[in-house]
Amino acid sequence: MTFLHYLKSCPPSAVRSLILQKKPDIRNMSSMAGGLRPASVVVLHRSLAPAFEKFCQANSGPLPLLGRSEPGKWTLPTLGTAPDTRMGCPQFQKYEFGACTGSLVSLEEYSEQLKDMVTFFLGCSFSLEGALEKVGLLRRDPAGHVGAYKTAVPCVHIAGFCCPLVVTMRPIPKDKLERLVQASCSTVGQPIHIGDPELLGIKDLSKPDYGDPVVCQPGDVPVFWPSQLTSLEAVSSCQTPLAFTSAPGCTVMTDLKDMESPANRLTPEGIPEVHLISQNPLHYSITSASAARKIRELETIIAVDPGNRGIGHLLCKDDLLRASLSLSHAHSVLITTGFPTHFKHEPPEETDGPPGAIALATFLQALEKGVSMIVDQRALSLFEKLVEEAIEQGVMKTQTPILTYQGGSAEAAQAFLCESRDPKSPRFDHLVAIERTGRAADGGHYNARKVDIRHLVDPIDDLFLAAQKIPGVSSTGVGDGGNELGMGKVKEAVKRHIRNGDVIACDVEADFAVIAGVSNWGGYALACALYILNSCEVHERYLRKAVGPSRAPGEQNWTQALPSITKEEKMLGILVRHKVRSGVSGIVGMEVDGLPFHSTHTQIIQKLLDVTSVSM
Repeated sequence: MTFLHYLKSCPPSAVRSLILQKKPDIRNMSSMAGGLRPASVVVLHRSLAPAFEKFCQANSGPLPLLGRSEPGKWTLPTLGTAPDTRMGCPQFQKYEFGACTGSLVSLEEYSEQLKDMVTFFLGCSFSLEGALEKVGLLRRDPAGHVGAYKTAVPCVHIAGFCCPLVVTMRPIPKDKLERLVQASCSTVGQPIHIGDPELLGIKDLSKPDYGDPVVCQPGDVPVFWPSQLTSLEAVSSCQTPLAFTSAPGCTVMTDLKDMESPANRLTPEGIPEVHLISQNPLHYSITSASAARKIRELETIIAVDPGNRGIGHLLCKDDLLRASLSLSHAHSVLITTGFPTHFKHEPPEETDGPPGAIALATFLQALEKGVSMIVDQRALSLFEKLVEEAIEQGVMKTQTPILTYQGGSAEAAQAFLCESRDPKSPRFDHLVAIERTGRAADGGHYNARKVDIRHLVDPIDDLFLAAQKIPGVSSTGVGDGGNELGMGKVKEAVKRHIRNGDVIACDVEADFAVIAGVSNWGGYALACALYILNSCEVHERYLRKAVGPSRAPGEQNWTQALPSITKEEKMLGILVRHKVRSGVSGIVGMEVDGLPFHSTHTQIIQKLLDVTSVSM
């Protein structure tokens, strides 16, 4: 059935926006589907059509291309007599050299120009209302059309089309958040941001760039979807002498359907989970149920307690998932390690910590994130050699800055973490401590035997304390005994269940506490979790805000960046050559925390890789 015949078969109330006067010659970009759906229209000169088509394909989130005409095959679109009951009478906007110069109820007077123009149909997000109804939410739309906002997120630039992403927002009660996201994925697609609008560069929700605002009530969370109004910004950016678009809030009803519509691609394994990763600023992330399940398997693998320390009492369910989600959103990460438990030897460090830190740093580098390490000043030379040799032996790919901090005050810590001492410009947005000695309540730093080693330690704990007061900076602590930096989150459990816990418990907490039988395993698990997340279509689309191409793991060489038995054997060998000792036994050899590498640790690494390597 042709588009025109389909429209004629519909009742008058269903024929909204535009009625075509002659059978259109559409080049279908997708399959046909039953039922009308709203589409916005962009009309451009034929010379711009190839570039605009590529622009839509490169930014398919806000610009889902349903179809396009061939040049000169359309007659004049005119208004139907039945208005769109949702958005009011339809109309067009005219653009001249990038400026909107007027609104039109008909394009009839431009019949000659239209002969050299191409019409594009773009899918709209108005069916989001169905998702709201599905979870029992009443519409709170204003009298006009729902507001949309320009963001600071750039669309992928193609030829002369260069513009910011435009989004629409709905306030969602927190207790219905996950259900709404799941419902929207089967209609208009997943959101591109959940939380503080300033993370998108939106300063004031009460002042949308298009339409009318929807007011957030107490307990609501702002949820943002890509908007087809991005097309108006795109048309403006190309500064063509003449172009037309649907006016904001106006649609043509079509039977064209995007081939990659959310309804077609959502599967039970792809159902999203929503997780809070930051309170200040408010920020949620999403991933598929499948990816989340695999990361929970990683958490279970590393939670074995070979030393019978009682770490099962410290476990924080899903903190590995939340920590990896937060790291996945981070741009610049600061990693610290170093537990000088062997205070009578040189070096006093142990073999637990550095391998996990370097494994995590290596994978973060593969994700093209900024990565730095920070260690005690007295150990700087050692760590410089460790990293240099790790690169020589293929454990790491590229150099990472190694910093030190002597500090002395809260002000000094904030100055270290922020550009020009400005809390609004942090140098790092995530701090990670892996088997790093943590400050106890009395100011001491204790090993498991209650020996105070504070004389060997720089005040890196102060950076984690300062991070708690800097918006947008999160922290993760990885530990296996409760006396490590970040374990202040579980200090009460440490005091109750860990030997000498009342003395050794770290008092400095991190946002996320990853508990492992050996801390290195926590570093490996974080790297594996990041691989799983960035291989997950749901999470990857959320990260890139539905603009630009997806990143395939094979294209990024992520597999080579994962920890492996071979690489970790090399890393432990490097430590042994520098006389770094096992934490429990004090032996200089191929063991960590008294556990032999070639049985215990290799088994854990292989189990982590077995979970990670399963296709997402």
